[in-house]
Amino acid sequence: MGTVLPFCWGDAWHRGVLAHSRASPLLVHCFYFRGGAELLFDGVKKHQVTLPCQPEPWDIRNLLKWIKQNLLKERPELFMQGESVRPGILVLINEADWELMGELDYKLQDQDNVLFISTLHGG
Repeated sequence: MGTVLPFCWGDAWHRGVLAHSRASPLLVHCFYFRGGAELLFDGVKKHQVTLPCQPEPWDIRNLLKWIKQNLLKERPELFMQGESVRPGILVLINEADWELMGELDYKLQDQDNVLFISTLHGG
């Protein structure tokens, strides 16, 4: 079973009702790691995650930093290069190639599915 992280309500409570704001948490339905990439994440292929509150909208650039700090368990050099994924890691956002979606600048939407597939295989 994947990792479910705690939900962050932030400071938005008023009279017992959650006030909606730009800084509210964003639920990214699932992150999937396949093609061997899951081995860097303790063998877990699917992570259902609620991202924490932050003042600016979540984009893939910030998501990758968060994944590196919170989900990646070993050998970050096999998953990341600089602030992006390493060449050979295919990224799909809702089944579309991230290159068509704006790559690192894509703004995450509620319920997005992000798939990371390693095309790098040892011989």
